[in-house]
Amino acid sequence: MKNNLKKIALISLLSLLSNNSAFADNKYTAVDEFSKDKFSIEADKYLKNSKLTNLDLNFNEKDLLVVLQNTKEYYQKHGDEDPVVKREGILSSVGVSLKNILETIDFMIDSLQEDIKYNKPIRLKDHDFINKNFKVIRWLPYNAPDKNQKEQIRITKYAIFTHQGSKTKNNIFNIPLYSIKSLDTYFLKKYSKQDILSGIYEKGGKEFGKVEPMVYLTREGLEEALMEGTILINFPDKTSKMYNVDKNNGVAYIKGLNPKQQKRYWYFKQVDNINGYGNKIENRIKIKPGVTFAGDVFNIGIGRIVALEYSVSGEKKIKLGIIGDTGGAFLPNLFQLDYLAGIYKTKQDFINKSKSLPPYVNVYFLIKK
Repeated sequence: MKNNLKKIALISLLSLLSNNSAFADNKYTAVDEFSKDKFSIEADKYLKNSKLTNLDLNFNEKDLLVVLQNTKEYYQKHGDEDPVVKREGILSSVGVSLKNILETIDFMIDSLQEDIKYNKPIRLKDHDFINKNFKVIRWLPYNAPDKNQKEQIRITKYAIFTHQGSKTKNNIFNIPLYSIKSLDTYFLKKYSKQDILSGIYEKGGKEFGKVEPMVYLTREGLEEALMEGTILINFPDKTSKMYNVDKNNGVAYIKGLNPKQQKRYWYFKQVDNINGYGNKIENRIKIKPGVTFAGDVFNIGIGRIVALEYSVSGEKKIKLGIIGDTGGAFLPNLFQLDYLAGIYKTKQDFINKSKSLPPYVNVYFLIKK
């Protein structure tokens, strides 16, 4: 009898541990863009259950709805073929599944569509509605370069900059922006940015004919395009075109290295919209400024909803957005987000108009209950 009771107790204990595996095993192993393990952390030290403060949320509801819908469409059409978006990321270590993420997106789409259609107050801007319907998880930074960054997530900002360019090479605009022409792309990972700028694709170069120049920029314009991923070019004939990154040369971005010394290089394609993340350029998620953040898509994930809490001139605010993009600085990165601010003519204009979002903020993930 005693042995039977011991067996029953042991089975019950094992069942309890199994049902609470998310809490029993909260270690998460972060990977880089090549899916290679980089480090392991105890996720529950950096993801804490929380509540939003008594402040209404700030965002453009129509723009957020568009990005939510485009993100959902990406999962539906390309989720099965893209191993990156199948990753559940660090939130899985505290019990959040990919199914939970998609249910969150669906709920927010339904809520916004109804409120906009019937001209009702936007419920997602109401902190009480958020706290009632969403699990709120505070994100604390891991391994931030700034050792004083203990509680808040670093917020950098990126933008689409307009540049002057030329459809033909001249003395001022003499740096080509290349698109891939050859169907055989084995050569892409053979050359650094410096190799490419030395003229290997130009007439007489050993890889001539495998790519084609779409537009010519200054060197500064090229570096801007490589860093931001998208560039809007104004031509002398008063026309303009937008270009977005397509494929890279497989060289990792080195944090802290001068842009001109970076060996990473991107090939581009012409696009009609601001594009975010995607496994192919033609599949990229169409994103909107003001509601989109770039982040670590391997370890946090696409479509994660974030609420940013911060103060400007003593006034507290909460901004709502979605992770819909990524970049070379996020491989891996569990301490930073990059805010898509808009389209600007100059860097000074960008700096002046993006001061409303401070460099360090409290960040929360929202998950539908």
